[in-house]
Amino acid sequence: MAVREAFWHWDTPLALNKLGSSAATGLSNKEAASRLKKYGVNTLKATNTTSVLVLFLSQFKSPITLLLIGAALLSASLGDVADTVIILAIILLSSLLGFFQEKGATNAVSHLLKLVQLNCDVLRSGKLNKISAKEVVPGDIVQLSAGDIIPGDSLLLSSEALFVDEAAFTGETFPVEKRCCVLPIHTTLAKRSNSLFMGAHVISGKAAALVINTGMATEFGKISADLQNRAPETDFERGIRKFGYLLMELTLILVIVIFGLNVWLHKPVLDSFMFSLALAVGLTPQLLPAIISVNLAAGARKMAQKRVIVKRLSSIENFGSMDILCSDKTGTITAGKVTLKETINCSGKHSAKVLHYAWLNAFLQQGYRNPIDEAISSACKKPESLPKVQAELPYDFIRKRLTIQVLQEGQCLAITKGSLNAVLSICTHVETDEAIVNITTESRASLLKQYQKLSEAGSRTLGLAYKPMPDGNLITRDDERNMIFMGFITFFDPLKPGIATTISQLSQLGVMLKVITGDNALIAKSLAKQIGLSNPKILTGEQMQQMSNAALLHAAPLTDIFAEVEPNQKERIIRLLKKAGHVVGFIGDGINDAPALHAADVGISVNTAVDVAKEAADIVLLEQGLHVLVDGILEGCKTFANTMKYIFMATSANFGNMFSMAGASLFLPFLPLLPKQVLLTNLLTDFPEMAIATDKVDDVQIQSPQRWDMGFIRRFMITFGLLSSIFDYLTFGILLLIFHANEQFFQTGWFTESVISAMLIVLVVRTPLAFFKSLPGKYLSMATLFILAIVLVIPVTPLMLWFDFTRLPFVFYVWTMAIICGYIISAELIKKWFYRNLLHRLIKTKHA
Repeated sequence: MAVREAFWHWDTPLALNKLGSSAATGLSNKEAASRLKKYGVNTLKATNTTSVLVLFLSQFKSPITLLLIGAALLSASLGDVADTVIILAIILLSSLLGFFQEKGATNAVSHLLKLVQLNCDVLRSGKLNKISAKEVVPGDIVQLSAGDIIPGDSLLLSSEALFVDEAAFTGETFPVEKRCCVLPIHTTLAKRSNSLFMGAHVISGKAAALVINTGMATEFGKISADLQNRAPETDFERGIRKFGYLLMELTLILVIVIFGLNVWLHKPVLDSFMFSLALAVGLTPQLLPAIISVNLAAGARKMAQKRVIVKRLSSIENFGSMDILCSDKTGTITAGKVTLKETINCSGKHSAKVLHYAWLNAFLQQGYRNPIDEAISSACKKPESLPKVQAELPYDFIRKRLTIQVLQEGQCLAITKGSLNAVLSICTHVETDEAIVNITTESRASLLKQYQKLSEAGSRTLGLAYKPMPDGNLITRDDERNMIFMGFITFFDPLKPGIATTISQLSQLGVMLKVITGDNALIAKSLAKQIGLSNPKILTGEQMQQMSNAALLHAAPLTDIFAEVEPNQKERIIRLLKKAGHVVGFIGDGINDAPALHAADVGISVNTAVDVAKEAADIVLLEQGLHVLVDGILEGCKTFANTMKYIFMATSANFGNMFSMAGASLFLPFLPLLPKQVLLTNLLTDFPEMAIATDKVDDVQIQSPQRWDMGFIRRFMITFGLLSSIFDYLTFGILLLIFHANEQFFQTGWFTESVISAMLIVLVVRTPLAFFKSLPGKYLSMATLFILAIVLVIPVTPLMLWFDFTRLPFVFYVWTMAIICGYIISAELIKKWFYRNLLHRLIKTKHA
């Protein structure tokens, strides 16, 4: 049933009337059957009907993939079977990886389904029946007790000491108190104390509840629906797409212009067409998907060694681009454990007596032992002989306190702990350092001021009181009066060890941490100070509710802590931060975190998280905490940097070679390289770059998040491509003017110079530093030497006949080395100018 109204704002008669139900008899069996047909079974059905075939075919729609498929077809038309097979194999492998990753996302929904396979007690036609939760319909009245999982979003009709665990759903550490009441219409989800949500479970107490929404209409269902949507395009995927469009534009322009000019110059149409096609293939970075896959696989292995499991390989690149990390507080920044901080008397000093009395109350009570009682109990050593428990008044929602009567060393005492106001309301005296005195207006104000101070320090604070009881009289609720207030019990969730250092390291890497928590603003502000934020900007969930998307889009990047946040607001925060131009990571471990994990560029969860969160995440940490992310981010930066190295090298070298060949074809009476020689050149220059994944990365390249920059790629490609062409034309001049080369000599000579210079220039352009200050990795060096050897060997072996090459005189190699030395020196000078100019541009932009 899709009741989208604020049902927590209804009173019981109104709710029963709207749902057409009765508190005494529930729905009739006939009406329940009718509603089951109308609203469907109470389960989370997948609405995405995309077939496996369509999902698979959708992997081939990116510009890079389409360009490579075109290159493969062109290679086949040129008779190059080997190149065709290689390109198609690369495309198929990368597409299969994407297909299985996307198909695996549907597992998140199946895990949600597993969570709601249960039976429950439902009132039907005046009788209590145990039925499958799938058969529950809106208007049913369910009876709940400890251990029950709530079958649908419901409104409480009656409750008795009801505590519900919504930790996986709302992110709250403490069990939530639920009671019957009417709440304001704008009450946030985490504060809807009269509502029960599908998927949460009862810790203690009993209740009767009216089911309002079932299946996909529940809050749980909304999460399921979000997970079925395709994950939003990440920053890295967007960069690949834009890069593909850039290459397609250049390729199309080049092919049309070169083919047209060659035909205009009356060269053979077929040869001109085949040469243009070869140029198109040569301009395409055929190994880009393979390079990316190798880089990502290498990065995933390294991250696994650091206890970071990568589920979605492309997220590694996004890890290196991430500039904002959104994190929950509990269990990530803090230990996620309620800890006794201090027991303080009314003078603000530590009190062993307050600690002892608090321990008696917490340890000896027989009701539900919540985390607070556990924290107090573990703070004291259990004595050999325990005081005798005479009576107990359990905690309830109205009193908000727990009283226990004990006989200790012949003295009968009633000890009460609970919320400060609830305890103060039954006290007429206060215990000071000197004596027990009456509470006055001034002393009450002083106690409240002390309480406020403790709360602002980030402590959850309870009050403690006692009074002597006549021996033999058992305490009743009427006896909870005229008590003596003795002090405060404070609790905290301690910071994880080293978290401040970790946050500082993240900041140094250019990653801003933003905390998203359900805790109140006071505790959030205290937390901010503890982790080093002196003047944090805090935004509450209630404030966000009143803000338009445009206003929040402006405010979110400037906010340090989002406090009192509803679960469904997390995804909104993530999406708006992304819209503001940031690469956003999100770390979460609850059911409610799944949509935000799904929406983030990098979804991060932990091994102890609920299954839904782990399925929705891209990366799973085997250790809970932010410290393992620092190594992961560094690894992501290195992987991204090495991928960009290939982009820079391949595009500049290919563009330069193609530009040179295109120009040479206009004044030469023959083609500067035959189509098969173009493909061989491209293959040999690409091969060493397969080892780029193992290359060393300069510190300067991982000091800040790495992002796609089409303008930078275009400038780099044109600058170093044209520089390459200058020395290519110098080679043409030497071949024609000094050696008076014929067709075979020219093609062999330029092939040799082109491949050798391309191999050696890689050592220069792979780093912004001087090449002798940043030496390449072992495998890249070995691959480079191997290709150089092949290039020198081909013209003196039978292979030269296969490719229509000829032998070259020794003096040509001397000229070649002179040209290459000049090329390397020029490239170093141009590189220094290029990066200095880039730095000035960045500084100017920053100041602007």
